[in-house]
Amino acid sequence: MQISVVGTGYVGLVAGVCFADVGHKVICVDKDSGKIEALKKGQIPIYEPGLQDILKSAEERIQFTTDLTSAVNQSDVVFIAVGTPETADGSADLGPTFAVLEQICKAAQAPKYIVLKSTVPVGTNTRAKAFVAEHGAHAHEIINNPEFLKEGAAIDDFLRPDRVVIGCESHEAKNIMEKIYAPFISEGRPLLFMSNTSAELTKYAANSFLSVKISFANELAALADKVGANIDEVRAGFTSDSRINKAFFYPGVGYGGSCFPKDVQALIHTAHEHGCTMNIVEAADQVNDKQKIVLYQKVKERFKDLNGMTFALWGLAFKPRTDDVREAPAGYLIEKLTQDGAKVVAYDPVASETAKEAFPSPFEIANDPIAACQGADALLIATEWNEFRNPDYKALTAALKNPVIFDGRNCLEVHDVQRAGIEYFCIGKQSLFQGPA
Repeated sequence: MQISVVGTGYVGLVAGVCFADVGHKVICVDKDSGKIEALKKGQIPIYEPGLQDILKSAEERIQFTTDLTSAVNQSDVVFIAVGTPETADGSADLGPTFAVLEQICKAAQAPKYIVLKSTVPVGTNTRAKAFVAEHGAHAHEIINNPEFLKEGAAIDDFLRPDRVVIGCESHEAKNIMEKIYAPFISEGRPLLFMSNTSAELTKYAANSFLSVKISFANELAALADKVGANIDEVRAGFTSDSRINKAFFYPGVGYGGSCFPKDVQALIHTAHEHGCTMNIVEAADQVNDKQKIVLYQKVKERFKDLNGMTFALWGLAFKPRTDDVREAPAGYLIEKLTQDGAKVVAYDPVASETAKEAFPSPFEIANDPIAACQGADALLIATEWNEFRNPDYKALTAALKNPVIFDGRNCLEVHDVQRAGIEYFCIGKQSLFQGPA
């Protein structure tokens, strides 16, 4: 089947490459000519494990262009995967989405199936249907197909999805989406058809619920520190209940990225527009705002005056296996430390340059984890990259001015830290670490 994907950001590029990987003919469209020229040369503008390899294997079935008109008229189905960034009031900016819709309406010489792949607010489909009816010369159909990709595991998530959600009205739309997704659900994974509005709300429900789980884990961890409990033991105890899924119940320094913060705010905004309140979701958002600076608060409590001090920071991305630093807790941590007169020397396996461009507060970049610690007053860990989990403690203690670690992701093993004689601050099990062993 001939498919166009408009937008070669994270969602659009992964979708386009994966569609091509299973045999569809794909045209990826973007207005950024520099990005398109790089993609034509096989250069991936984002860091996502496995994406480069799949692009290479599917290169005969995928094209990259800035010519939207040509792409639309060569395709049966047009996916829109442009950004929907958060605005000042928490709502999603649909300007780019409707700009693409307008271009499709002007370009199309026949009816098209237009698929909203981007995360869009509940009710967008109604607006989109009215828009294409007014501006289009043909009877285009709007389909909702929200993505559920985890950065760092997006290829596997797309090729082997937990489920595929489709919001549409006609039998023809259902049939064509079944054909597109047949290779991905051949092992019995569910293809769920529903109304457009239900599909939109499903996406926000999923991300908001996961955000609630993370914030609940963080609140439990804060209480565990106060009462002398170990959050690892507590988590093992209550998630052993068959009714409770274990995923996302890990405490840390808060969630970030391009999805959870934005989607939570968009759901809250939508609820307010319709005279409802999302009390649980709003509470989760408030907890997360506090959690992003919890490591800073631990540093402040330990050292008091931070002026003139230097801190090593391991991890800049909001999660491992990605270079995405949007709403990353590390950015907030750097901001608070530098405001207090401290210097930050950071290391991240892939996100250093991205963070340097995105974070407003100044910091230095080191070439490796130990180099970041050289002469630092303490080490802070903000991202749980696997390479941070088993450090060379001898080299680490030799590099640090003070053997102190603030672990915002509970990366390190208890007994290893104790044997190394390191003062250790973590999340939700502070009773185990009252100083050097």
